[in-house]
Amino acid sequence: MTLRPLRTDRWTTWHGVAAVALACVGVLATYDAWADIAEIAWKDEEYSHIFLVPLVAAWMVWVRRMRIRHCKPIGTILGPILALFGWVVASYGFYHGYQSLFHGGSVLVVLGCMVAVLGKHLVFRFFPAVAVLIFLIPVPGTIRQQIAVPLQTWTAQIATGMFDSLGVATERSGNMLVVNGVPVTIAEQCNGVRGIFALVLVSYAFGFGLPLRNSIRFLILLASPLVTIACNVLRVLPTAWMYGHFQDNERYIADKFHEYAGWAMVPAAFLILLAILKVLRWATLPVMRYTLAS
Repeated sequence: MTLRPLRTDRWTTWHGVAAVALACVGVLATYDAWADIAEIAWKDEEYSHIFLVPLVAAWMVWVRRMRIRHCKPIGTILGPILALFGWVVASYGFYHGYQSLFHGGSVLVVLGCMVAVLGKHLVFRFFPAVAVLIFLIPVPGTIRQQIAVPLQTWTAQIATGMFDSLGVATERSGNMLVVNGVPVTIAEQCNGVRGIFALVLVSYAFGFGLPLRNSIRFLILLASPLVTIACNVLRVLPTAWMYGHFQDNERYIADKFHEYAGWAMVPAAFLILLAILKVLRWATLPVMRYTLAS
């Protein structure tokens, strides 16, 4: 009986173990940046989506797992180049006060360590899993505020229109709603900015986790801010009504509802994205492209 020779020109289990080990070395080398990212994500709810990024990246790899049989550990020189470039970027960000560069460079260092073992196929055959790592970088406060201000205005305008259509007397003054004589401000905790990054991440996982055409994927990503606003309006309407009609000793119910309703935005967004696909299929538009694992 002739035994088949063991293939040594493709990724093996040992390649995976070595890649993970070297990635851990990269994390230790840039520990201050990773500790800072973890602290920001843990203490600030606006960045809690960072904890979802490893899960989404793992999902992106899993749905493309059959591509591993076509991957070879070639082009590993790209790894040291990425790691060196990331180190330079992180150092520049650290010494010049650019937090995003400090964090982003550290992510590149870890990615470069993995590419140094697995080669360029990690980047090119699993690009969606690599690209999602950008969500590990906390968005600077100035950019977050630029997103928050229009979200406040749009949410207040749409909520006022919805209340009027439902026969609930409502007045709007800027970003403040007056429901039953009680002012309810659409501030940063109500404008959806805390959820928009998580919902964009969910939209990304939805689009690139299914064998969709690239045009449909980009359509889903472009629709994610609109989906965020829709989910946030659904959250604000009952919350504002509760604040306007509950007694002072009952408004803690509105506080709790507002808090827990934020968690419901993610499954609500997922259902809206499914509905978008249903509509596109109903319109007989080509949606699917190929099987991701093939």
